[in-house]
Amino acid sequence: MNNKDSNNKKNSTSRLDVRVLVVWLAIICAISLLLLKTPAGEEEMAMEIPMSQLLKHAEAGEIEKVEVKEDTLAGERYYNFSGEIKIGDKQKKFRAAGRLSPEEFSSLREKIQSFSEPPSKTLFSSMLIGILPTLIFVALIAFIFFRIYKRNQAGQMAFISSRAKMIDKEHSKVTFADVAGCDEAKEEVAEVVDFLRDSKKFSAIGGRVPKGVLLVGPPGTGKTLLARAVAGEANVPFLSISGSDFVELYVGVGASRVRNTFEQARKNSPCIIFIDEIDAVGRQRGQGIGGSGTEQDQTLNSLLVEMDGFDPAAGIIVIAATNRPDVLDAALLRPGRFDRQVYVDLPDLKGREAILSVHAKKFRMAKGVNLELMARTTTGFSGADLANLLNEAALAAVRAGKKEIDMLSLNEARDKISYGRERRLVMSDFDRKKTAYHEAGHALVQVLIDDDQMQLHKVTIVPRGGALGMAAFMPTKDILGYSKSQLENMICTSMAGRVGEKVFTGELSNGASSDIKNATSMARRMVCEWGMSDDLGPILYTENQHDFYLGRDFSRTKNVSEATLQKIDKEVHDVVAKQYARCEDLILGHAEAHKKIAEALLHYETLDAVHVREIIEQGEIKTPVFYKSLAQKDAEKIAKKGKSEPSTTIIQIIKIAGKNSGSKAARN
Repeated sequence: MNNKDSNNKKNSTSRLDVRVLVVWLAIICAISLLLLKTPAGEEEMAMEIPMSQLLKHAEAGEIEKVEVKEDTLAGERYYNFSGEIKIGDKQKKFRAAGRLSPEEFSSLREKIQSFSEPPSKTLFSSMLIGILPTLIFVALIAFIFFRIYKRNQAGQMAFISSRAKMIDKEHSKVTFADVAGCDEAKEEVAEVVDFLRDSKKFSAIGGRVPKGVLLVGPPGTGKTLLARAVAGEANVPFLSISGSDFVELYVGVGASRVRNTFEQARKNSPCIIFIDEIDAVGRQRGQGIGGSGTEQDQTLNSLLVEMDGFDPAAGIIVIAATNRPDVLDAALLRPGRFDRQVYVDLPDLKGREAILSVHAKKFRMAKGVNLELMARTTTGFSGADLANLLNEAALAAVRAGKKEIDMLSLNEARDKISYGRERRLVMSDFDRKKTAYHEAGHALVQVLIDDDQMQLHKVTIVPRGGALGMAAFMPTKDILGYSKSQLENMICTSMAGRVGEKVFTGELSNGASSDIKNATSMARRMVCEWGMSDDLGPILYTENQHDFYLGRDFSRTKNVSEATLQKIDKEVHDVVAKQYARCEDLILGHAEAHKKIAEALLHYETLDAVHVREIIEQGEIKTPVFYKSLAQKDAEKIAKKGKSEPSTTIIQIIKIAGKNSGSKAARN
């Protein structure tokens, strides 16, 4: 049962308790009114007559009906009479009380036609009348307290019960066919499927399948989907829970939830327990200042005991996912618990194409869509990113009035995910020219260095995200590593924007701050981590701080001398300065091509790599440019609405809009 169902159940139970309480209170009030009811109004209007006068009126036949209540007072019978008496033409109510002998009472009863006499009281009836209201009240109070106690007990049990979501085998429709881009990982977990289908063939030769499988990889690579596919292929129930669901503020809750989860798994075996983000509960014990007696440590201890205690033949497989295996406790990773670690990496070129093909079946794709080309331009995308890419492409196609997803929609979606959405930023002519020369420098240098591993894809001065423009590069293959010359080419290309601005403005600006940051970081890693300095040699001068967290290590020491630090700074400076000078020579040696690329960017705003190459090699663009500038897009929208004629710049569109609004205000 999930949290939403439990909350709904709690709310319905509380509403039922309120209704029951209201009903019982109404019953008490009704009983009280019946018991306490006295004909006060009628008794105040009735006249009091002595007993002797009552006998006279009875003798005269003037009493039509009477009610009598008998009591004992001082050992003698005492009567209370009430009824109606006829005086002349009028009838009045009366009351009379007193003692009568048995003979007088018999005579009175014979002379009155309507004589109502209550049944004789017994000891049982007297006790019942006196004790029944008290018993009802006590029973009601006991019932209310019992309901409150049961509700509190149910709330406590729901609080410590497992929050795992059960997906039974009838609803587990995900199979290996729905998982793409991780063929090696699928092969690793295929043994788990065979074990859940037929465990006897493993035990026949003395073998056993790992109790736990740890899926390790970056976010969005399909670890959860792979675990669900294992359950779907094996046709077994699937218990899914997050590591953070075990950890609570109150002591003992996490351990109870762990036990409840495994107890639920035993009742539904064979089944799979999937723990997402297990690093939330499986971090190394004793990591905090307070020692190892924390609630998180107790929860981890319970998990360790449960994983080591259940019978392998029970058919329970624990699959966990994390992107921080380095912080997990060593006892959790030993054989007998998580025996096997399966790395689910970012998909390669073929994997990305396969993932796009799987997700593309859910969309209406136009003819001529090249998923292989899109896979080439989405290096570093995870499976979740690729699924989002197609969804964003569908939204872009709908915005453009298209009924199918085409390549333009896919390119727009990719650029939006990678760099941000286009911004209609009003820029001055000087700023646009400076941005054009900046991006033209990047494009020119990247084409001139002719890197066979990383090539120019397109260049644009359309603002996206936090950038005023960009030069997008596309790898020719999956990059597994970089050589020294390739890293130097990347630094040279990064410096090209700074040099391009300087050529146009004659001075320096802060427009290349991110480029300088990237180039400096890359040069420092070349010197300190990758051993690419001839003077310093292949020695690691910096320690990796990414895996450090509280409790793992407090004893890090400085292991680099001041003289070495000065050498490192000099080497980093020399690397960057050398590539900066190289970049200047390339741009100044092709100044005319640099200028034409910038002018083409000012006109078209976006150019493909083929256009840049044609300018460099032939001096002009030969291939038609299919990109539309923001000004052209806005002008087309305005033209469709009939507000104005298409214009060439965003500034002119704004001026036209301002004139139209001013004329409307004048007419009003």
